[in-house]
Amino acid sequence: MTAYDRVKTARAKGRPTALAYIHALTEGFLEFHGDRRYGDDPAVLAGVAEMDGLPVTVIAIEKGADTAQRLRRNFGAAHPEGYRKALRHMKQAEKFRRPVLCLIDTSGAFCGIDAEERGQGQAIAENLMEMMTLKTPVLSLIIGEGGSGGALALAVADEVWMMENSVYSVISPEGCASILWKDPTRTEEASQRLKLTAQDLLELGVIERIIGERDGVEAALPVLRLRALDFFREKTALPVQRLLEERYEKFRKIGRA
Repeated sequence: MTAYDRVKTARAKGRPTALAYIHALTEGFLEFHGDRRYGDDPAVLAGVAEMDGLPVTVIAIEKGADTAQRLRRNFGAAHPEGYRKALRHMKQAEKFRRPVLCLIDTSGAFCGIDAEERGQGQAIAENLMEMMTLKTPVLSLIIGEGGSGGALALAVADEVWMMENSVYSVISPEGCASILWKDPTRTEEASQRLKLTAQDLLELGVIERIIGERDGVEAALPVLRLRALDFFREKTALPVQRLLEERYEKFRKIGRA
């Protein structure tokens, strides 16, 4: 598959959304609402659940499975209150030393005037800063699109994993082609040059693991669940200072020759 084929697959209608992953990976998910500042953002799900008896905090960007759901969830384009809600639950998880599982599927944060007026940039920046020093394990999984700061705001994690047919990039291929060449017909070329596939990013050291989809996403979920459990148990056993040092070094080494 070409890079652009991966982009189209990541966006494909019928691809499992975050809710399907939550139901497959966890039990008893209890959703909470609101950021205690402005309101609730349906594009971001946040709550607590269990994985084989292990309490976890789950934060997910949900695009919606049909047209009505996508409209209600703004197609997964989160507002500032969504990111503030996410951070509120991360800090709660830190208090109780619950691991945090982030599920990412967004073309990017919402860029409307109202989002900017309510502090979109600041909300994302606060997440980046706070996640770097969060005193509990964090695992981020890109399940479809991982676009720009809207995805990065939930991806400052101890490890970032990607589904095989997901993508993760600073900008969409369409946006890149329009900005660099003023030519949206060069979207396929932009996809290749952005190095946005899971294999590209594994080779570059941006992510740590690819979850295969050879037999479909649903078939991969039981294995993903076991790997996530092993990851959380390993990281939870670490002293907090070592956990933070390893997370810091992970990001410091990205881009080194």
